[in-house]
Amino acid sequence: MATFVTGQELVTTESSVEVTVSATSPLPPGRHRFQLIVTDDSGNQSEPATVDVIVVDDKKPTAVIDAPASVSLGSSFKLFGNKSFDLAPGKIANYRWVRLT
Repeated sequence: MATFVTGQELVTTESSVEVTVSATSPLPPGRHRFQLIVTDDSGNQSEPATVDVIVVDDKKPTAVIDAPASVSLGSSFKLFGNKSFDLAPGKIANYRWVRLT
Protein backbone atom coordinates (compact mmCIF):
# COMPACT_ATOMS: atom_id res chain seq x y z
CA MET A 1 0.00 0.00 0.00
CA ALA A 2 1.25 3.44 -0.85
CA THR A 3 0.12 6.98 -0.36
CA PHE A 4 0.91 8.95 -3.50
CA VAL A 5 1.75 12.65 -3.24
CA THR A 6 1.41 14.56 -6.51
CA GLY A 7 4.82 15.10 -8.08
CA GLN A 8 6.72 12.89 -5.60
CA GLU A 9 8.38 9.72 -6.83
CA LEU A 10 7.68 6.42 -5.07
CA VAL A 11 10.28 3.68 -5.64
CA THR A 12 9.43 0.00 -5.11
CA THR A 13 11.01 -3.35 -5.94
CA GLU A 14 7.56 -4.85 -6.56
CA SER A 15 5.92 -4.74 -10.00
CA SER A 16 2.60 -3.48 -8.63
CA VAL A 17 1.51 -0.90 -6.11
CA GLU A 18 -1.81 -0.18 -4.42
CA VAL A 19 -2.90 3.43 -4.45
CA THR A 20 -4.10 3.85 -0.88
CA VAL A 21 -6.84 6.36 -0.10
CA SER A 22 -8.93 7.01 2.97
CA ALA A 23 -12.07 8.88 3.90
CA THR A 24 -9.91 11.77 5.09
CA SER A 25 -7.59 11.67 2.06
CA PRO A 26 -9.54 10.53 -1.02
CA LEU A 27 -8.60 11.15 -4.63
CA PRO A 28 -11.10 13.78 -5.78
CA PRO A 29 -13.40 12.97 -8.69
CA GLY A 30 -11.79 13.49 -12.06
CA ARG A 31 -8.81 12.36 -14.10
CA HIS A 32 -5.59 11.40 -12.33
CA ARG A 33 -2.41 10.59 -14.29
CA PHE A 34 0.19 8.13 -13.05
CA GLN A 35 3.64 7.49 -14.52
CA LEU A 36 5.98 4.50 -14.35
CA ILE A 37 9.68 4.34 -15.19
CA VAL A 38 11.51 1.05 -14.65
CA THR A 39 15.25 0.57 -14.14
CA ASP A 40 17.09 -2.65 -14.95
CA ASP A 41 19.95 -4.18 -12.97
CA SER A 42 22.47 -2.33 -15.18
CA GLY A 43 20.96 1.04 -14.29
CA ASN A 44 19.24 1.58 -17.66
CA GLN A 45 15.92 3.44 -17.40
CA SER A 46 12.85 2.95 -19.58
CA GLU A 47 10.95 5.72 -21.27
CA PRO A 48 8.02 6.85 -19.09
CA ALA A 49 4.69 5.04 -19.42
CA THR A 50 1.56 6.90 -18.29
CA VAL A 51 -2.01 5.95 -17.52
CA ASP A 52 -5.08 8.03 -16.68
CA VAL A 53 -7.43 6.82 -13.96
CA ILE A 54 -10.83 8.48 -13.69
CA VAL A 55 -12.29 8.67 -10.19
CA VAL A 56 -16.07 8.82 -10.49
CA ASP A 57 -18.65 10.38 -8.22
CA ASP A 58 -21.47 7.91 -7.62
CA LYS A 59 -24.07 10.70 -7.89
CA LYS A 60 -22.87 12.86 -10.80
CA PRO A 61 -22.09 11.76 -14.36
CA THR A 62 -18.47 11.65 -15.48
CA ALA A 63 -17.38 13.57 -18.57
CA VAL A 64 -14.65 11.94 -20.66
CA ILE A 65 -13.34 13.81 -23.69
CA ASP A 66 -11.16 12.31 -26.42
CA ALA A 67 -9.35 14.38 -29.03
CA PRO A 68 -6.44 13.99 -31.41
CA ALA A 69 -3.07 14.76 -29.80
CA SER A 70 -2.21 17.12 -32.65
CA VAL A 71 -3.76 18.45 -35.86
CA SER A 72 -2.34 20.16 -38.92
CA LEU A 73 -2.68 23.93 -39.13
CA GLY A 74 -5.99 24.81 -40.80
CA SER A 75 -7.46 21.31 -40.38
CA SER A 76 -10.79 20.56 -38.78
CA PHE A 77 -11.00 17.82 -36.15
CA LYS A 78 -13.54 16.07 -33.95
CA LEU A 79 -13.91 15.94 -30.18
CA PHE A 80 -15.61 12.87 -28.75
CA GLY A 81 -17.65 12.60 -25.57
CA ASN A 82 -18.99 9.10 -26.20
CA LYS A 83 -16.96 7.58 -23.32
CA SER A 84 -18.74 9.85 -20.81
CA PHE A 85 -21.00 7.91 -18.49
CA ASP A 86 -23.42 7.91 -15.60
CA LEU A 87 -23.86 5.03 -13.20
CA ALA A 88 -27.08 3.08 -13.81
CA PRO A 89 -29.88 3.85 -13.98
CA GLY A 90 -28.71 7.33 -15.03
CA LYS A 91 -28.12 8.27 -18.67
CA ILE A 92 -26.30 11.15 -20.33
CA ALA A 93 -28.93 13.64 -21.55
CA ASN A 94 -26.71 16.23 -23.31
CA TYR A 95 -23.13 17.30 -23.98
CA ARG A 96 -22.08 20.94 -23.42
CA TRP A 97 -18.88 21.90 -25.23
CA VAL A 98 -16.74 24.98 -24.54
CA ARG A 99 -13.41 26.08 -25.99
CA LEU A 100 -11.41 27.42 -23.03
CA THR A 101 -8.30 28.84 -24.76
